[in-house]
Amino acid sequence: MLTAAHAPLSELEAHDDFVERHIGIAREDETKMLSVIGAASRQALIDTIVPTAIRRAQGMHLPTPLSEAEALRELKALAGRNRVLKSFIGQGYHGTHTPAVILRNVLENPSWYTAYTPYQAEISQGRMEALVNFQTMVCDLTGMAIANASMLDEATAAAEAMTLAARVGKSKNTTFFVADDVLPQTLEVVRTRAQPLGITVLTGPAEQAGQTECFGALFQYPGVCGRVRDLRPVITEVHARGGLAIVAADLLALTLLASPGELGADIALGTTQRFGMPMGNGGPHAAYLACKDEFKRSLPGRLVGVSVDAQGAPAYRLALQTREQHIRREKATSNICTAQVLPAVVASMYAVYHGPEGLKRIALRVATYTAVLARGLQALGWKLKHEHAFDTLTVLTGSRTDPLLVDAVGRGMNLRRAGPDAVGITLDETTTREDLSALWQVFAEVVAQGQALPSFEGFEAGLPTLLPAALQRRSAYLTHPVFNTHRSETEMLRYLRSLSDKDLALDRTMIPLGSCTMKLNATSEMIPITWPEFAHIHPFAPRDQLAGYELLDQQLQQWLCQATGYAGISLQPNAGSQGEYAGLLVIKAYHEARGEGHRNICLIPESAHGTNPASAQMVGMQVVVTKCDRDGNVDLADLRARCEQHSDKLAAVMITYPSTHGVFETEVKALCELVHQHGGRVYVDGANMNALVGVAAPGEFGGDVSHLNLHKTFCIPHGGGGPGVGPVCVVQDLVPYLPAHRTAGIGSEGQVGAVSAAPLGNAAVLPISWMYVRMMGAEGLRAATECAILNANYIAARLRPHYPILYSGGSELHSGGVAHECILDLRPLKDSTGISAEDVAKRLIDYGFHAPTLSFPVPGTLMVEPTESESLAELDRFCDAMIAIREEIRRVEQGQWPQDDNPLRNAPHTAQVLLASVWSHAYSREDAAYPVPALRRQKYWSPVGRVDNVYGDRNLFCSCVPVAEYQ
Repeated sequence: MLTAAHAPLSELEAHDDFVERHIGIAREDETKMLSVIGAASRQALIDTIVPTAIRRAQGMHLPTPLSEAEALRELKALAGRNRVLKSFIGQGYHGTHTPAVILRNVLENPSWYTAYTPYQAEISQGRMEALVNFQTMVCDLTGMAIANASMLDEATAAAEAMTLAARVGKSKNTTFFVADDVLPQTLEVVRTRAQPLGITVLTGPAEQAGQTECFGALFQYPGVCGRVRDLRPVITEVHARGGLAIVAADLLALTLLASPGELGADIALGTTQRFGMPMGNGGPHAAYLACKDEFKRSLPGRLVGVSVDAQGAPAYRLALQTREQHIRREKATSNICTAQVLPAVVASMYAVYHGPEGLKRIALRVATYTAVLARGLQALGWKLKHEHAFDTLTVLTGSRTDPLLVDAVGRGMNLRRAGPDAVGITLDETTTREDLSALWQVFAEVVAQGQALPSFEGFEAGLPTLLPAALQRRSAYLTHPVFNTHRSETEMLRYLRSLSDKDLALDRTMIPLGSCTMKLNATSEMIPITWPEFAHIHPFAPRDQLAGYELLDQQLQQWLCQATGYAGISLQPNAGSQGEYAGLLVIKAYHEARGEGHRNICLIPESAHGTNPASAQMVGMQVVVTKCDRDGNVDLADLRARCEQHSDKLAAVMITYPSTHGVFETEVKALCELVHQHGGRVYVDGANMNALVGVAAPGEFGGDVSHLNLHKTFCIPHGGGGPGVGPVCVVQDLVPYLPAHRTAGIGSEGQVGAVSAAPLGNAAVLPISWMYVRMMGAEGLRAATECAILNANYIAARLRPHYPILYSGGSELHSGGVAHECILDLRPLKDSTGISAEDVAKRLIDYGFHAPTLSFPVPGTLMVEPTESESLAELDRFCDAMIAIREEIRRVEQGQWPQDDNPLRNAPHTAQVLLASVWSHAYSREDAAYPVPALRRQKYWSPVGRVDNVYGDRNLFCSCVPVAEYQ
């Protein structure tokens, strides 16, 4: 025991060690765990589990780790290198006020940001209600029949809309028309996505779309230069030629303007960024995608629908037939595997907070200020490019463009260069009268120094906006009570709390999801994301104002290269699926540059995650599925045969390592060498990187390309299903092909095009991973990996006497060895008792747990990943629950409980069911509610019973539930 008089300084300083706070296992717990596993030491365990052939040749060269306070100070200094100017750039990004009650209780609240994707409907009712609010908001404002639960950004939403139009439309044409006033970053991403699919992208004035033979046409409403035009005539012409009309619309403008649906659009898309999410140098922000009812079965992304639970009460669920298209594997039309749930919740709550009248008031203020600014500029002698506008003016500046831009920066403002002889000015919710005066000052000084400024006199009586009368909105929106009830902060606070109380997130319980790595998202990592120096930066601000972000980018790239063994990285992909896509584009570009563009065969093991074949399909590759052996490893004999069969056309192989089955395949180096011999490149999916960092590196053992999931291995929280970041990492000879962003002036001729709207993707959450690496250091990261493997093997050892563990090796261990996750096989129990893996998953809710991954990668199984952040007490609580459930199954086996009436088949049990006056089940209320004594002290009550998936699919309904349904 340390005393005040005899405490060594080194031991006192050790209490500032973040590693010990991130890793949940205390050092004294290891001995017990290792004895259960049958390993002499943690190092001996790693030596047994991880093949010697792939072990790192040398350690990672990372800075000496800092304490939480020290790391925050260093990052604050880095952030201070950014210059936060008042932005009038527009181009899809706007200043916004995040209501404080939403900032504190959603964006900065771990009950929201540590939640997982709502695949387990019963414990996700709160976040799904928020997403249904989002979908309803989008449908109401766009006038479309159905909307999904968010997309990654506006540019990728436009690319998804393009491919949606190609497959649901009647035209066989391969031309896609993009109006020349669409956001330039959107056009760049659309071109990137179109090229490998053989789609020709044409651009020109919007009016030309009606004279163009195309399967679809994309319009911006209002245009990037501010023009508000009536699209009805050109949409009618596009339809007459068999094409579909897609409108990228500003939701705030739609409170005043006729909706895309009223204009005749087939598909609508856009961003909800200005609904309360800071610009954040480009993301994360929730984009939206909506369409006509007849296209709903082809809509990509997630869709939250309304069904009923076992008692017939309304309940939310992911609509199975309309969610991620990648589940169709090589037949997929989209690889979307994530969304922007946390930003979507913020946007939906912004609408709940302000309501229809509040949103209209904000929009009217923006439009009125725009008219006031226009009158003042005209009074100063300037001419405007367009007569009609909502929030953006394009000023014809001739030879005075550069002086205007320079003078504006000198006064703390950024304007947009709208060509060599024009300047764009975009106003937003944060614009003030003082801003208008400052803008007039800039333009007055350039015309003639000392010129009198316009005044606000006369505007108080009211000024018409610049919106055309023919496009004034007359239809109602946001009429549901949820958007018209929570006006006081008290009511808003209670509504948010009521939703979060319905859910299970990482702040309440271990989330043992295999392949998903639900680890600690430390508070010190989260704090910087709302710092103004990071949050209020426009992604297309002048580069010299982004010095802090540039340094963050450089440092994080260097550190991730050390972790992976690769030579170069791009942080631009804003999801793991986009990292996959970018990586395959890089491989494709490499082959084309060598005159081998005919290489288009991508070999993918049958156990792979569905995004792998979906991504390959999207870059124009032909997927060939290879076999796995009975241990879950890639069947090398079959792979060799496929390589030889397709040698001249082999482009790549995609593998996950450790494998999707949670084991380290011993022949991975041989696999890589085999593919290289046939001219192909090796893509190593980084989904399971949490079992590798510091121990092995894909770039060293033969990988050519990997994507990382920063929202898994590097601590960015899942946010209920997004945001994420999926950097793409490559070996040296592939570095020249990493994604460019030419809209931002970044990139050379050989690089592939932009894959996200912003140059740095979801830049605002990158400080989370920066903080994690900076506080952990090389030894800490290695320790995290080793403890993740230790925890998984401990769970496997404790549960092996009760459940078969699939694909475990290392026979000298009591449990057999696994990597960072293990698969529990429940199929024999299904055969003997009728109890399914889903029944066990639902029963775990009664015990207060989120279920492990259900029926992936093997149907009828549960895949468990404990991560390194859980304590021994929590690991034991989970194991005790699983063992108790096995005993419940045994009672069914022995005939004590019927197969069709037992706590597992009826789980989860709601308080309403347990308090019913009549209880007719074969088991007691006590068995249902308190299967272990600890639940009497702390109990999570499921808000709904088991949700009926079949009913939900047969009766697809994806908007806010009428109040009468609850009454």
